[in-house]
Amino acid sequence: MELAGQAALLATWEAGLAAGRSGRALLLHTVARPGAGTAELLAVPLGERDTELFGLRVELFGEQLNVRAGCPGCAEEMEFAFDARQLVGSALSGSVGELGDPGESGGVGELGDAGKSAGVGKSGGAAESSQAGPLWVELDGWRVDFRLPTPGDVAAAEQATAGRGRAVLLERCVLTAEHGGEPVAARQLPEPVQRRMAEAAAAADPCADVRLNLSCPECGRQALAELDIASYLWEELDDWARATLLDVHLLATAYGWSEAEILALSPLRRRYYLELCADA
Repeated sequence: MELAGQAALLATWEAGLAAGRSGRALLLHTVARPGAGTAELLAVPLGERDTELFGLRVELFGEQLNVRAGCPGCAEEMEFAFDARQLVGSALSGSVGELGDPGESGGVGELGDAGKSAGVGKSGGAAESSQAGPLWVELDGWRVDFRLPTPGDVAAAEQATAGRGRAVLLERCVLTAEHGGEPVAARQLPEPVQRRMAEAAAAADPCADVRLNLSCPECGRQALAELDIASYLWEELDDWARATLLDVHLLATAYGWSEAEILALSPLRRRYYLELCADA
């Protein structure tokens, strides 16, 4: 990692210490997409952002992701290793994990509840692109045109008063809603329609909610684990920053070097000097 890169990452970490979850994700995305403004980063679909954060993770810390999760059956802590690039590819193809709420049955474009016809699609007509145009769903006389959630929407939902987060997200993403041909407000949409919207969004933007199918090696229980790459990457950055600053402290104390001089050392040379300090 270049000196400027390490210094910039430390600055990102420092800025994120006082930030919330959305603020830290935005800071990481700024590193992943240099030169982009805040408005641009807050307006991209969540899956696009997370795909870029997976790429940043590979660039900074390598391809292997180590994921820990507690087994819901025997409470044993499970640990699994995944390849970040393969994980993104599998999520896009729908072959790893489930997207949306666990336990929900049925797929996008299939029949909903018994006897209820349902439709889903993209207003732009191009199903392969998350940015081709708004999505739409139809169910039992309800018709909703909406767009994919963005980091800006999630940040607004997090800042909403208690119990209002989901409603804020819905209101921001719904473009138009009708029932029987009459306009209705987003807050009037029934649960089955909202569920269908979530399914359509998950199909159009699969990397926005990556869930891993895990099997407990102790009891064999199957479980779903959500992989929030923004939180995962922030924890890794936090560990790296604290370890790096400890190295700086030890070497500055032993040799009188500045932070910039220490960061300019290669990891191998820095480790060698730290070993010499320990042996002294």
